[in-house]
Amino acid sequence: MTNPPALNRRNFLATGSAFTALVASGCSTAGAGRLAAAGGENAIYGALEPDPAGVLDLPQGFSYRIISRLGDVMDDGGTVPDKADGMGCIDLGGGRLALVRNHELVTTDDAGGQIARGFDSRNGMVLPGGTTTLVLDEKTLERLAEFRSLGGTIRNCSGGITPWGSWLTCEEAPVRPGERYGDGIARDHGWVFEVPANATGLVDAVPLKAMGRFNHEAACVDPVTGYVYLTEDREDSLLYRFIPAVQGQLAQGGRLQVMVLDDGLRDSRNWGTPVMRVGKRHPARWLDIDDVESPADDLRQRGAAKGALLVARGEGIHMGRNELYVCSTNGGAEKLGQIFRLRPSRSDAPDAFELFFESDNPDQFNFGDNLTTSPNGHLIVCEDQYTEVVTNHLRGITPQGVAYPLGMLRMQTELAGGCWSPDGRWFFVNAYSPTLTLAITGPWVSA
Repeated sequence: MTNPPALNRRNFLATGSAFTALVASGCSTAGAGRLAAAGGENAIYGALEPDPAGVLDLPQGFSYRIISRLGDVMDDGGTVPDKADGMGCIDLGGGRLALVRNHELVTTDDAGGQIARGFDSRNGMVLPGGTTTLVLDEKTLERLAEFRSLGGTIRNCSGGITPWGSWLTCEEAPVRPGERYGDGIARDHGWVFEVPANATGLVDAVPLKAMGRFNHEAACVDPVTGYVYLTEDREDSLLYRFIPAVQGQLAQGGRLQVMVLDDGLRDSRNWGTPVMRVGKRHPARWLDIDDVESPADDLRQRGAAKGALLVARGEGIHMGRNELYVCSTNGGAEKLGQIFRLRPSRSDAPDAFELFFESDNPDQFNFGDNLTTSPNGHLIVCEDQYTEVVTNHLRGITPQGVAYPLGMLRMQTELAGGCWSPDGRWFFVNAYSPTLTLAITGPWVSA
């Protein structure tokens, strides 16, 4: 992999600026999560209308198109694999966009054809996990190219884009040879890998081992400092921060840290007796943690012993302009989900960490996963719940902490990978299985 170019904040910050401006204007987030009620079930865009095709219900005036699906033949001769999860949209210039898309495949899943090379293999076959890249015309969404861009990994769940034009793809599988998914594999897993958006085929699968080996979920980068923030999908997960030795060059190594609250609070989950209140800020600092390659998969236990804050299944994480948002899938008194906000101080002062939203009703918000900030100032969260009747939604959340339904998937699977085109016209999202990648447009409200 070539060294990435210098940080470019303009496009990276575009989708976070409106949200930051609204929050800075004094909009209150006090109180628990709330459901938009005035004007019906969706006071922002109106009620959802049934999709005749049985894929995705949207408000009136909105539409979607399917731009990629399971089994489509790609330019490299393979076919689009299943289990599409986290995804990032990156401007390639020249009127082109790249969607780099994770596939959360395990060793026995179909790779969509033989992969020429990758990080690891099983019984002589490169492992099926990794990424595909879809290159689109930014105006028409015409498919210009589609191909495998990373192979040989396991359970690539989520990740995050970087300011220098790449996608960080994270393995949610801290397994070793002989362990679960590990029959026949030769290498340890549970790493972060980097995929340049301008790749034209398979990239070298180089694990960024200094970023730790654990049950990785997602990542985001502060464009000012170059620090990478990382989530972990475990019931007793932590929030991590990686300080690179060279800003923008993650393969050069760095320091991994865990977040500790200065006021002594050690559990954000609000299970049992709730201890975190929406809107209350807590001073946060970061402690180095060693032995980050963690052969015993015990980073979270060692971090907790240092006083690190426990988070219930940390999943989606996304950077706005001056703050980042973290989704806890089953946190909260009702175990329906929480969203936290972290404001990095970028100085010697403590960071500020707070509970931004907590659901108390499954009709309001139910098991949030991937999330992103929007040009119109709202969060959009992909739900990932599997109950007897699976009704996963795209949930909007206003700067005031009010949740509303933006879409409902009619397929019995999760939504994942929500991200915006740089011009804010298209919202891209995946249906997990069978893989569908959708582009949604409509009369988005302005900031």
